[in-house]
Amino acid sequence: MQITLLKSKLHRGRVTQVEIDYEGSCAIDADLLRAAHIREYERIDVYNVSNGERFTTYAIRAEAGSGIISVNGAAAHKASVGDVVIICTYAQLDAAEAERHRPQLVYLNGRNRIIRTADAIPEQAA
Repeated sequence: MQITLLKSKLHRGRVTQVEIDYEGSCAIDADLLRAAHIREYERIDVYNVSNGERFTTYAIRAEAGSGIISVNGAAAHKASVGDVVIICTYAQLDAAEAERHRPQLVYLNGRNRIIRTADAIPEQAA
């Protein structure tokens, strides 16, 4: 049996560009891709905290250190510059792998700079 678990997350990034006429994808600062263990061309799910939109696309590399998160192509209709987004990847794991798995969580500030990383989300209190 395979189970789908969160592989990685860029939490509360800010959209810096929207490019409707650019080839579809989401360009992400190469340093952020590396920190979150997201591969170029990997499928990503984008959750737009600012407007509630959710969409799937793939990651492409943007200049390292630039802070770029650019939503491109058709998906550009689902985001605006300044929107807060969560970008996630998922992995298919068997039961043994799932027991050992820890996601790579990368938390960002309002300028898409890493403020901390973690491998677990704290339990939500009542």
